[in-house]
Amino acid sequence: MKLRSLIFSIVALSSSANIALASPGPEQPNILVIVADDLGWKDVGYNGSEIETPNLDRLANNGIRLDRFYSHPYCTATRASLMTGQTAIRMGIERPITALSDAHLPLDLKLLPEFLQEAGYQTALSGKWHLGHTKEAARPMARGFDQVYGALTGGIGYWDHVATGGYDWHRNEITLREEGYATRLIADEAVRVIQERDKEKPLFLYAAFTAPHLPNEAPQATIDKYASIDNEHRRVHAAMVDEMDEEIGRITEALEQEGIADNTIIWFLSDNGGSNEKYNRGSVDFARFVEKNFGNPAPTRFLELIRMVMLDGGSDNGPYRGGKGSTYEGGVLVPSVISWPAEFPSRPLSARVTVNDIMPTLLSVAGVEPKAEQAIDGADQSRLLRGEVISEPVDFLTDSGGTQAYYMDNWKLRSNKKGELELYNLERDPYESANVLDQEPDVVATMLDRLESFPRGEGINISRLWMLLQPESWGGEETREPWAPSSE
Repeated sequence: MKLRSLIFSIVALSSSANIALASPGPEQPNILVIVADDLGWKDVGYNGSEIETPNLDRLANNGIRLDRFYSHPYCTATRASLMTGQTAIRMGIERPITALSDAHLPLDLKLLPEFLQEAGYQTALSGKWHLGHTKEAARPMARGFDQVYGALTGGIGYWDHVATGGYDWHRNEITLREEGYATRLIADEAVRVIQERDKEKPLFLYAAFTAPHLPNEAPQATIDKYASIDNEHRRVHAAMVDEMDEEIGRITEALEQEGIADNTIIWFLSDNGGSNEKYNRGSVDFARFVEKNFGNPAPTRFLELIRMVMLDGGSDNGPYRGGKGSTYEGGVLVPSVISWPAEFPSRPLSARVTVNDIMPTLLSVAGVEPKAEQAIDGADQSRLLRGEVISEPVDFLTDSGGTQAYYMDNWKLRSNKKGELELYNLERDPYESANVLDQEPDVVATMLDRLESFPRGEGINISRLWMLLQPESWGGEETREPWAPSSE
């Protein structure tokens, strides 16, 4: 069934949450969404990295390489948009949900797995949730997933599965004490889901890796593979990416072995740009002072978080400005590939596609049509991906704690917390080297009007001060009860 294209302006939105359901059947494709955590633009082989990523390279060569795919600057924001089709600021999401926060994705929103579940899909999550964990109603099984496995919070220790003092590993939201490297365990579960699925129903599988998010931890044999990289942080980071690529290969091989690869949509993306000392500002000098005077690791959770976040990142965002947490291109222009051999011709695609587009696109190809009750900021890009149209990109707004970037056509308007503006023509200046604000008053006026009129939800995150008073930690000693309930 062909559906109408849902191409909306970001400023004239009143699309939907309720759905018209198609009858489940063989015409509905299986859907596999794979998310990497803090993977930089140049952390993949097909973008020129020294890191070996043959499985992602194969997806890129045999599928559609999305050369202008945009996420948000932080993990929670991107995951929220992926699940809703809304830009994060509409939901009041400016920063990540911390382990000690009660914040969660608004409960009145219907999420992608809920739509698909009602349309006859079996739904499974393997990996990181990070959209609310302290309330049962905010956890993934209440938001449309039949089965879930992995971590409820953000960053965890790869070997000990600890987040901010609490053990964070579960099956179906019951704490699961299990040994193993998190990246491999997430893939083990994804493979199991594929092999044991109900073959009478289409499958939606969300494989959300924690890699290569800090802390820098990987099997020693894989680290040794990159001995030629002098920088220790980059060396371990490379091993973490290598491990993730290997596991993605296992998942895609399972699709092949089950005979469902041709009718499975695979959408791979990173949740934001990568982290590296060279992309950080402000606190780097303080972090170096901490490391020099207090050691590595630092003696308190607060000092160690500052030191680790500022200094330990080993990612590479290539020629792009900024990194994780930034609204410059390095923070939001990320690797992404989509593959559906039965429908989408293989090619590089330079049109702007964003994380907001994922839900409406996947609902369209699944035969699920949104209606007019829940706003959608993205667009159904299925006809673009099929090569049927060359569409104008939908406007895109992203935010990082009050510093915003608004995309319109090939223009990007950036506004910081002081209200200072920058304008870039990304077609001529993809690396944001020339601020042309004074040369384009009409463009600036139009974009400012759209930016200022865009609806913003009430903030759901705790304050920066509270984040400093109650800092996170990834890995280490258990000092509190696990984040998921126990079986008792």
